[in-house]
Amino acid sequence: MSQIPEQLREYARGADEVLREDELAAKLKKGRPLRIKAGFDPTAPDLHLGHTVLLNKMRQFQASGHEVIFLIGDFTAMIGDPSGKSATRPVLTREEIQANAATYADQVYKVLDRSRTRLEFNSSWMSRIDAAGLAGLMSRHTVARMLERDDFKKRFESNRPIAMHEFVYPIVQGHDSVVLEADVELGGTDQKFNLLMGRQMQQSAGQDPQVVITMPLLEGLDGVQKMSKSLGNYIGIADEPGDMFGKLMSISDELMWRYFDLLSFRSLDEVRSLRQSVEDGANPRDVKMSLADEIVARFHGAAAARTARDGFIARHRHGEIPADLPEQLVTADGDRLAIGYVLQQAGLVTSTSEALRLVAQGGVKVDGARVENPRLELPADGARRIFQVGKRRFACVRIEPRKKK
Repeated sequence: MSQIPEQLREYARGADEVLREDELAAKLKKGRPLRIKAGFDPTAPDLHLGHTVLLNKMRQFQASGHEVIFLIGDFTAMIGDPSGKSATRPVLTREEIQANAATYADQVYKVLDRSRTRLEFNSSWMSRIDAAGLAGLMSRHTVARMLERDDFKKRFESNRPIAMHEFVYPIVQGHDSVVLEADVELGGTDQKFNLLMGRQMQQSAGQDPQVVITMPLLEGLDGVQKMSKSLGNYIGIADEPGDMFGKLMSISDELMWRYFDLLSFRSLDEVRSLRQSVEDGANPRDVKMSLADEIVARFHGAAAARTARDGFIARHRHGEIPADLPEQLVTADGDRLAIGYVLQQAGLVTSTSEALRLVAQGGVKVDGARVENPRLELPADGARRIFQVGKRRFACVRIEPRKKK
């Protein structure tokens, strides 16, 4: 019993909200393993580090003896989660979803203990619900309640379309919690409405409502928008070790601490000590290397992490990149700048169309990490970055906002 306050502090680490903490304490006092649910829609074939923010929290619960349920939303993926969207999402085909889901089942065990993880697909119960059953679920909620959602409200007020099937999504997610009898559901901050829907539907079904824990959304490599494969600002957990290491080294020094908070398994005291060392004069690049070491080792092993680190050092310190590379300044009208324009202004390409072609061919790297998205936008944060085109063209570039006159 005396351990419960310590457990609550650990479970709340890095979380945005715990709703409600007193209910979580009451569940823990019962002494039985809790059912911890987190859902992932297979909308893309690869998981990325943004997904692991939730997986890491699941791992914490798992290490304490609780049952974690990794729910693959192969049914909800066909609807498309409207959370945070300003337009209706395109609907994926069943074949696309099944192909993506097959990769999730393997990748998740890079973080979670396979023998102690319960893997579920919500199509296994939703496919058995007929039209009358779905209408029954829908009848328990009102349009007014749905329009309380900020994204729906904004679209309604600005006369942007809201497809009827989008109202189904939070109801299905809530029904998942009823079927699984979840004690705790984890999700990103953009999922709060859906997670609370689960509490409401459990109460209607006579169950104790689940505790909701929302986790912050991890910013991608641009340091601005949340990590997303469609935006090209992601680090995939299946990325090659060298690419993963290079991408982690490309993040800004400030964003590095956010990654420590949400991705590292180091203690809070150790992270505070690292922060203090940088404030006292330590090179932030060395601290960032320790983060990259930890993350790459988690997904590829310690030996692969050492090789990736040695390769990065060789490229940046021992001759692959010219030691006397002059620093160039490129200015942006806003807070970000397209990769094609940066390459052109740095003199690495003659046109943005050439830049886009080279990115598509895999011939462009930023700080050793291969650029995969031709539409990648880099933050105008003043950070020093090394751009490489082909094997021998390099440029050291800082991107800063254009000063207003």
